[in-house]
Amino acid sequence: IGEWIPPGTRFPLEMAQDADVGSNSLLTYELTSNPSFSLALNENSGGKKQPELVLERALDREKHSSFELVLTAVDGGDPARSGTVQVRVNVTDANDNPPVFSKKMYEARVAENLPAESLVLQVRATDADAESNGRVSYSFRNVPQVISSLFVVDSESGEVRTVGALDFEERSKYTFELEARDGGGLTGHCEVQIDIMDENDNAPEITILSLSSPVPEDAPAGTVVALLKVRDRDSGENGEVSCELSGEAPLSIVASSGGSYKRPELVLAKALDREEAAFHELVLRASDGGDPSRTGPARIRVTVLDANDNAPVFSQAEYTVRVPEDVPVGSVLVTATATDADEGLNGQVKYS
Repeated sequence: IGEWIPPGTRFPLEMAQDADVGSNSLLTYELTSNPSFSLALNENSGGKKQPELVLERALDREKHSSFELVLTAVDGGDPARSGTVQVRVNVTDANDNPPVFSKKMYEARVAENLPAESLVLQVRATDADAESNGRVSYSFRNVPQVISSLFVVDSESGEVRTVGALDFEERSKYTFELEARDGGGLTGHCEVQIDIMDENDNAPEITILSLSSPVPEDAPAGTVVALLKVRDRDSGENGEVSCELSGEAPLSIVASSGGSYKRPELVLAKALDREEAAFHELVLRASDGGDPSRTGPARIRVTVLDANDNAPVFSQAEYTVRVPEDVPVGSVLVTATATDADEGLNGQVKYS
């Protein structure tokens, strides 16, 4: 009997046979008590009673898939004699139950460097129906292209795996819906949330916002030479940066307000001397707080602009010349030479 059959429906049962005659062969029937079924007797044209099984209330295969009843036929003799037969009622399934997920929301946390085809999580839905009506398949439900390009769900097992590279810096959380569908077309739904955990996969990047070069050699200590920007796309400790200079140069790196190196400054640590060094080449290194740490370098060249800070110097402090008194007018008596360590006009020497 199908579980969709309405109450009141009758099902004819086999009639009993009695070899006696007369009142000894008159038969009545009895059925074991069961709230779902009753017995009705339908007298046919020959005067014999046809037993019929009457469905008293709606069946639910998921609660009772079968019933065991006993039909008893009793004759009219004295003493009465009886015979019994077992009646097994099998309830056939109707697709009256949709798939139900074990959770409304499934959550997972995965690292952004998770390899492709890695298992993220597994969903599970059950269907109380039988056979194809209870067989569940899984699929995405109206997800955008970005989801299907990164994840795949196995239609049979409900496993959600990666198919593309995850990037925390691009997106740190994905939320989408899955659908479970049974063989009869009924569906159930659940929500999936996947949080991406940051890995230290980005090195700090240094940008020179402004650079004052050349720098006058008479510029005072503390003069700002360059404004910098340091960025690390990672988060947390992986995105916290510190900076240091390498190479011998009269320059230092100064952190921005609050001790952060997001916007450091390159300043003069002491006076410059162009005559000692006409330019300075240094390497700025920014390191993050990851384990292991990642480093981003930047090369900076600062040219020193000459200041007129050197006086001409004669090759000799005193020139002594002995000449005869009759030396002709216009004769060269001595050649004096002076040099200036400065450059350009500052280093051109005139005599008087």
